[in-house]
Amino acid sequence: MKTMTCKQLGGACDVEFQAETFEEISEVSKNHGMEMFQKGDTDHLKAMNDMRELMQNPDEMNAWFESKRKEFDALPDDK
Repeated sequence: MKTMTCKQLGGACDVEFQAETFEEISEVSKNHGMEMFQKGDTDHLKAMNDMRELMQNPDEMNAWFESKRKEFDALPDDK
């Protein structure tokens, strides 16, 4: 199990997510983002707009995604 924050995953807050794999933590982060979107949280909305802009360039998006995967993989397991 590893832990990353919303901010580490491109979000806007310090909420911590835990998962066994990068795919799992990405899904948890996405669900958190949807919840914050529904609440109209302005900081998260800005982060989502930034991410949407990044997604316009597939190469940049893939590079960002891979850097986050490497960051996750390099984390120590939670104790």
